[in-house]
Amino acid sequence: MAKPTRVRFKVLFFAVMLAGVTYLDRVAISKTSSNIMADLHLTNTEMGWVFSAFTIAYGIFEIPTGYWGDLIGSRRVLTRIVAWWSSFTVATSLAFNLPSLIAVRFLFGIGEAGAWPNAARTFSRWFPAGERGTAQGIFFMGAHLAGGLTPMLVTAMLGVMNWRWIFVIFGLVGFVWAASWYWWFRDDPSEHSSVNAEELHHIQGGRMIEAPHAMHLSEFAGVLANKNIIFLCLMYFTQTYGFYFYITWLPSYLEKARGFTGMKSGFLAGLPMLLSVVADLVGGLTTDAAVRKFGRRWGRAMVGIGSFLSASIALAMGTAASDPIWAAVLISIAAASANFPLGAAWSACIDIGGNRAGVVSAYMNTAGQVGGALSPLILGYVLDSTGSYDAPLYLTAVLYFFGAMMWFGINASKPMFGEGRLEEDHS
Repeated sequence: MAKPTRVRFKVLFFAVMLAGVTYLDRVAISKTSSNIMADLHLTNTEMGWVFSAFTIAYGIFEIPTGYWGDLIGSRRVLTRIVAWWSSFTVATSLAFNLPSLIAVRFLFGIGEAGAWPNAARTFSRWFPAGERGTAQGIFFMGAHLAGGLTPMLVTAMLGVMNWRWIFVIFGLVGFVWAASWYWWFRDDPSEHSSVNAEELHHIQGGRMIEAPHAMHLSEFAGVLANKNIIFLCLMYFTQTYGFYFYITWLPSYLEKARGFTGMKSGFLAGLPMLLSVVADLVGGLTTDAAVRKFGRRWGRAMVGIGSFLSASIALAMGTAASDPIWAAVLISIAAASANFPLGAAWSACIDIGGNRAGVVSAYMNTAGQVGGALSPLILGYVLDSTGSYDAPLYLTAVLYFFGAMMWFGINASKPMFGEGRLEEDHS
């Protein structure tokens, strides 16, 4: 018997590059926020609206774009997403006042919506159930590695160029990815000429057999009424609410509340994402190992419960810490802890959604974007009103605790749609 090919790992490499590309801009705008605010004469509250404009649009269009991927495939949808992303990253450099910047960021969010659900859809086709948590963890490693390195890169670039040129340069990167993805990738491994029969057999173990059709309105309503989906959405609301602090206001917090400047500020702004790189991989490996031992329900849920509780405790301790270094380290540990269960969360969407993984994960991510939109707005308003970051950070710690409780209600062993069946389920 021939050895299985390993084409699925090349798919994973493309996905990791996608994750990294999408985070270049998200982190760049947080690190350049002080420069943008000074150039365009914006208040903290106004900058909060700039941060949230992207997230609001992203959330509104997440479910339609996730569903679109389920219908026509992630090859075409992700190509369009990254090409749009690249165009509006460049367009950010052209903003000349608050309305123009909000408009560009809103249009940016429309275009990038659906990237994560379509990546999850890709993994549902290209990886067997026992490898999905690890694949998701490695995927998020790409995002968080880019998020961790970008603040230092932007700090160095700001020393030699205006903030506008940074967005022009970053915008050019995505066009290369989009062209390469469209040329090489296929929506199903059976369609790829480099995949041999042995790898195809391995991939199809634990995968939901396709029964594609257009969803009726009643099915969309059924997704939202499903108890599993409700708990997934509430859990992810808390995760993303906290995460958006790290990619929006953290650089400002480190500089204005903790007194860090220069490259030290850049390093500490990236530290949460750098620690998350390790957490993503270990979290993905842990949830797959736990699934093999305890089954899908508790193999996913135990990872989520422990991670969110750890994040809640670390963030509360970091906010209360008087020493600036300890505060930055503890807050970074909280971020990594909250990112540790990402592999479990997105794999649970695939487990529950089956051949509707794009739609189910889009529902979860939309709820997350609601939290992501509220987070910078609330912090910006509180900061203009009180001058203190403490209350919003303590609120985030409480939300992390609530997120841990939501994992008790998530049962990844119950697929939602009955028209498919598992080809081979070892869980």
